[in-house]
Amino acid sequence: MSINRLFLAPLIACVALHAAALDVQWTSSTDQARWITRTDLTVTPFDQDEVNDVMITHYKEQQMLGFGGCFGELGWDALQLLDASTRHEVLHQLFDLDDGVGFTFCRTPIGANDFARDYYSLNDHKDDFKMRHFSIERDKTGLIPYIRAALQVNPKLRLWACPWTPPTWMKVNGHYATKAGQDNGYPGPDMVHGQDQFILKDKYLKAYANYFSKYLTAYKNEGINISMIMFQNEPYTINIWPNCSWSPQGTKLFLGKYLGPKLRQDHPDVQMWYGTMNTNNLDEVLQVVDDPDVARYITGTGFQWEGKDIVKPMRRKYPLMPLMCTENECGSGTNDWAAAEHTFDMVKAYVNGGVNTYMYFNMVLKDKGTSSWGWDQNTLVVVNSADGTVTYTPEFYLMKHLSHYVKPQAVKLKTMGNDESMLAFRNPDGGIVVFVANKQSHARKMKIAAEGHVIHAQLEAHSFNTFTIK
Repeated sequence: MSINRLFLAPLIACVALHAAALDVQWTSSTDQARWITRTDLTVTPFDQDEVNDVMITHYKEQQMLGFGGCFGELGWDALQLLDASTRHEVLHQLFDLDDGVGFTFCRTPIGANDFARDYYSLNDHKDDFKMRHFSIERDKTGLIPYIRAALQVNPKLRLWACPWTPPTWMKVNGHYATKAGQDNGYPGPDMVHGQDQFILKDKYLKAYANYFSKYLTAYKNEGINISMIMFQNEPYTINIWPNCSWSPQGTKLFLGKYLGPKLRQDHPDVQMWYGTMNTNNLDEVLQVVDDPDVARYITGTGFQWEGKDIVKPMRRKYPLMPLMCTENECGSGTNDWAAAEHTFDMVKAYVNGGVNTYMYFNMVLKDKGTSSWGWDQNTLVVVNSADGTVTYTPEFYLMKHLSHYVKPQAVKLKTMGNDESMLAFRNPDGGIVVFVANKQSHARKMKIAAEGHVIHAQLEAHSFNTFTIK
């Protein structure tokens, strides 16, 4: 199908104005040959009578705030299996802005997540409502050194934080999980969707808001500034690892009457976002976001898993609200090219839906990427525990094809045509970044119209491709 030239006449005229010679650089990756600089392309002047596959327009959509991943204890433990030189190289490859993936905005858990060594919170002393025993000493054995190592590579790295579970003594069933399994000791019965596992009493809600405040202060005292928090990872999950289910009513109470005011008082420079939402029911989200007691405190909203289905209508309703994909769909430990193509589908869905930030989950794991609760997951870097070697997975290269080139404050550009495997951005310096995935089992020729020219290239089968245009 060709582009409708009559409909696009104004855009064509705009593109044709930029007829100066283009400097186009092309980086390509396949499973067999990764991060290759390609020179076998041609650039010709734009001709409105020529049929092109896609046109990069000047129409600006959302601004991009960055790409990132999540810190976890098992990630740091995997890095400790490496010699110092190799460990430094892995961190360089993830965080260096010039040579690496160049992550710019990353996530860290408050207490245990599903890739902690085991369950813990920052205050496991029962009924300590004054938070006298609050402590981040456990974090100093894993999360804090991991974050510091990343900050040494990229001192400008921004951080946000989110708990998977409150301390167990704040929960109705006194347990870190919401269902039985993997010998986790959960006594039952399993929680159900929309049920509050948190004890919604004043002294518990006050103590938990104070818990967040103390966390931010403690990390700041360690030289680590957390710029944003979300109140709960996946409040609609029912599972065997650390989590906590919340209803919209319980969420509104906590955010609007306790956490929002406490952060505004103690940490006015820290943003509170609503998330991470793992529901495809937009009404459940809007019940909270539209509540005036909550709306005065929240800056943005984060979505993951089922939440991908409601990002686009959320963007339509709130065109100026920052939105984030807070966690990619993390696979089953295959770490293969098919998993990377699936992750691209997620990136495309979220970015086309209007998010400003996209988060991968585990950046580094050992061997099969098995969690403490028995779930194998994909990662960007695999550490072989037997010999201390490192493998950079296809998803590492996917994220590098994006984050290495698309800089913070870039804007997404609207594309026109019949290609659904493309994303385009304009960086703050004016350069254009075009990412194209060829998921087909054969090579394909492609013509990309941009800046008064047409780029002609043949994309290898099952390849990721980034074109930078100056």
